[in-house]
Amino acid sequence: MLKSVLLCASLLSTQAFAAWQLDNSQSDLSITSIKKNTIAENHHFKKLEGTLSDDGKLVFSIDLKTIETMIPIRNQRMQEMLFDISNFPKANITADLSKYLDSLQNGVQVIKSVPVELSLHGQQQTLTLDLVVNKNNQQLHVTPLRTILINANDYNMLAGIEALRKVAGLDSIATAVPVTFSLVFNEQAN
Repeated sequence: MLKSVLLCASLLSTQAFAAWQLDNSQSDLSITSIKKNTIAENHHFKKLEGTLSDDGKLVFSIDLKTIETMIPIRNQRMQEMLFDISNFPKANITADLSKYLDSLQNGVQVIKSVPVELSLHGQQQTLTLDLVVNKNNQQLHVTPLRTILINANDYNMLAGIEALRKVAGLDSIATAVPVTFSLVFNEQAN
């Protein structure tokens, strides 16, 4: 009997004090640029950091200098002209997920209308996301239900897109950017 009580207490205390750490090696955040109205190219960021605290506070950042386009000069131009990494080295996402975290069970779940704050290029906007969360014991795998569209105008980035367009000699570069992600969080004992 005492063994059962101790086991239950142990499980409850682990759940009550559980926090989650992003596993950068298993996670991905990708954007798609569209040039000349018809040519789409996928890019990703090599360094992501994030935690989900035991009280449901998500803090997540994208290191913008780690953009990978597979073309070094384009990486540099995007870092300098679009992201302006000397002034805005990271994009930051925060959210209060406390009301969602307690209800997670092992298996796949769809969580609708999750408000998150995206701070990018000195601007902050609230996005509402629908997420697919797969909880498997000590791991959370989070993806968007649908591709997220980020409008460059909302983040004061139109001048950067125009500078890229000119330097590359292109007719156009789309100002709405599709974003997708696959994030893996590992449970951490406090």
